[in-house]
Formats: sequence, structure tokens, C-alpha cells
Amino acid sequence: MAWACWTWLVSPRCGILCILHVCSNVILCVVQVNVPKTRRTFCKKCKKHQPHKVTQYKKGKDSLYVQGKRRYDRKQSGYGGQSKPIFRKKAKTTKKIVLRLECVEPNCRSKRMLAIKRCKHFELGGDKKRKNANARCSWIGYVIILSLFTL
Repeated sequence: MAWACWTWLVSPRCGILCILHVCSNVILCVVQVNVPKTRRTFCKKCKKHQPHKVTQYKKGKDSLYVQGKRRYDRKQSGYGGQSKPIFRKKAKTTKKIVLRLECVEPNCRSKRMLAIKRCKHFELGGDKKRKNANARCSWIGYVIILSLFTL
């Protein structure tokens, strides 16, 4: 069974604007996420709501001394070419966005992570959308296949 309908979803917590189009058992979603650089939220260390500085979490450099890397390097050394398979069948087109919240209180400075959903376009502290900015609107739509389902 195939449907044809459009639905708007707006999440006030993450600022996600979503247009869902359900057609032939595939849900398509247009997502553009814009997160403010500061957020007033609860700090576990201060035990109250405080302003937090928001940055995007980035993965650190891999250590050369963890057991798996040492074992891999030992196996790779010498003759015999590539000993382990190299992963090439990447399926995902997006990454999950993780926000790093840091309390701005000088005596606290506690940090915590907050994961939000997958999105193709993520912006930190970008310009807010205006109601009558049709003339200078440079809105870009991105399509994500959210889910396949059968009826």
C-alpha cells in the first residue's frame, strides 16, 4: 500500500525542522539543524540551571598503545601484505551529532555530552529564520531516508 502525504515536525529541544513525505513505504525527511551557541540547562555539579557553552564533540586521536592497535601493527609487520580485511561497505550517509555542554560558572566548568539525532546539515550558532525573509532565503533541503517499513 502506498501513501502520499506531507507532515511538518518541529522539535523545540533540538531545533529540528522536518518535512515528512510518506510514499511507497519510504519515509523521506528534509532536515537542517541550527543549534544556538549557549543553552540554559541543568548543571549536575552546581545543582541548578546555568548557561552552558555549546560546542560540537569531535573524536580524539587514536592511541598507538591500546591492545588492539599493538596487535594489529604486530600482525601487519613483515612479509605477507594486508592481514586484516579493510571495511569498504559503508552504509550510513550521516553521523549522529553530539553536543558538548560546558557550564560557564567559573568555579564549576563541568562538561557533559548530549546526543541529538542524525542530520546531513548541522550548524552551530547560525542566523535564525525570519518570518518574511522570502526574498533572501537561502534554505537548503537535504533528504534522509529515515526508515523502510512494510505494511
